[in-house]
Amino acid sequence: MAQKKSWGDMTPTQKKIVAVAGIVEVVVTAWCAKDLKQRPAELVRGPKLLWVPALSVQPVGPLAYLLVGRKR
Repeated sequence: MAQKKSWGDMTPTQKKIVAVAGIVEVVVTAWCAKDLKQRPAELVRGPKLLWVPALSVQPVGPLAYLLVGRKR
């Protein structure tokens, strides 16, 4: 198994990739939370209150909400 690198061991390019991925994760999660708040319960699969903590499970929660949780 590969050993984890610390921030100081990463190249500048790797640091940029990690930073951009983190920003994307935060933006997608915030967008999902806003959508969940504004979307009527009839257009959400399952209880809305269960989707709130699910969004904190990164990156699975927001992706699951987008792919499964929203009714079209």
